[in-house]
Amino acid sequence: MRVCTVSWVKPWAHPQHPWGEAGSSGTLLTPSSLHTPGPCRYPKLFPLSCPPLQDSPPRPKHMTVAFLKTHKTAGTTVQNILFRFAERHNLTVALPHPSCEHQFCYPRNFSAHFVHPATRPPHVLASHLRFDRAELQRLMPPGTVYVTILREPAAMFESLFSYYNQYCPAFRRVPNASLEAFLRAPEAYYRAGEHFAMFAHNTLAYDLGGDNERSPRDDDAYLAGLIRQVEEVFSLVMIAEYFDESLVLLRRLLAWDLDDREARELREARERLLRRCFGDEPVLRPAAQIRTKQLQPWQPSRKVDIMGYDLPSGRAGPATEACLKLAMPEVQYSSYLLRKQKRRGGMRLRPEPVLDNPPPRPIRALRPGH
Repeated sequence: MRVCTVSWVKPWAHPQHPWGEAGSSGTLLTPSSLHTPGPCRYPKLFPLSCPPLQDSPPRPKHMTVAFLKTHKTAGTTVQNILFRFAERHNLTVALPHPSCEHQFCYPRNFSAHFVHPATRPPHVLASHLRFDRAELQRLMPPGTVYVTILREPAAMFESLFSYYNQYCPAFRRVPNASLEAFLRAPEAYYRAGEHFAMFAHNTLAYDLGGDNERSPRDDDAYLAGLIRQVEEVFSLVMIAEYFDESLVLLRRLLAWDLDDREARELREARERLLRRCFGDEPVLRPAAQIRTKQLQPWQPSRKVDIMGYDLPSGRAGPATEACLKLAMPEVQYSSYLLRKQKRRGGMRLRPEPVLDNPPPRPIRALRPGH
């Protein structure tokens, strides 16, 4: 198999931000998971290094994909694409057990036991988890392609600080929720081992299954080993700052017949889709102003307002239903997929048993059957 990759550097070792990497309703083909408090101050650091395919014979679509969805990197948008592709081709999507909510019991190490039995064996996996190579290989079929996405560390950390301000203890300790105050003296607020401490210190290393307490300043060999492991496992490392270009590489890798041949055409297709579903001038709205309940993005706290789109009033029919499914946020669409896969497998829609020793829940519980 010919593998196209995006060139990337050590994303968790930014020299100006040794304490981490700096969101989040995803509309299809819109990298809106990039929840950025302010304008990006950094140039694009990751040039593409994949020559175009020339005179290559058609290949069958690759139908088994495991996407490691990292935090605050536009991963929700990639997840949306994978979910819709899976539904269109009647593939089984691995979804979390209800005790894990809509993540695979993150921040615990991933286990195949965290997967809902109605969604096994899967073709596609794309929900948040902490990477564990052996467990994923036990779950996914042979020949599965592994993909992940990274983001420039400083911008990622800004997004993490804003989004998880009420969940990460280190962030809660900062007076006036000041990012500047945290960066001046991170050791005054950070406590290793606290629940969700990884959001304040080397989040990408943690998501990739590494030890986020190992500093590249003190242990270059460990970091080099972690990078080698990533390169061995992942056929494509997407880069958020080159999101459209990364999608083109993903299409080539998986031999998918998306409507994009080049990044420019992909952007044009995205604009057409937005206009078709949301009118000539799509407007991002706060969740409280979105009338369509299925499109209301989850809000991590009162201090963060995650925006989304609403369907124009007065529309009905198959086209509107298609737009609703394309724009549905992660939590609602995951629930929809689970109900659909249960019906396909002949399972009764009933309350699920609770896992032994369930992890603390990072988000609110969903209502039964929601």
